[in-house]
Amino acid sequence: MVVTGAKAQCDARTAYVKIQNIVSSFDCKFPIRLEGIAVAKFGSVSYEPELFPGLVYRLQVPKVVVLMFASGKVVLTGAKSKEDISGAFDAIRPWLQSFRVIHDKPIGLQKGHGHGSQ
Repeated sequence: MVVTGAKAQCDARTAYVKIQNIVSSFDCKFPIRLEGIAVAKFGSVSYEPELFPGLVYRLQVPKVVVLMFASGKVVLTGAKSKEDISGAFDAIRPWLQSFRVIHDKPIGLQKGHGHGSQ
């Protein structure tokens, strides 16, 4: 927890606590096609890989900023409650599934099916 505005450590311990920003991160465990999301232009999406490697999506409800990376890592920031985090995740879950990169096994390289097999 970061406490700002206190002049002394004891003041920080007794200060009124107000949550300003909750940051959450997770790993989808699969890569994401960011360019696909950017082309689909869902709401307030910004993706400029020359400037920043992540796609930035500004949700209006809940008011949360989502940073998605091609690796499958996702950061949610700007939330004021756990419910905001849950709502943001529910909002982006369909995108994560729709734009996931699926790695298929190469076809035609199985034993007995390649070139020169009898």
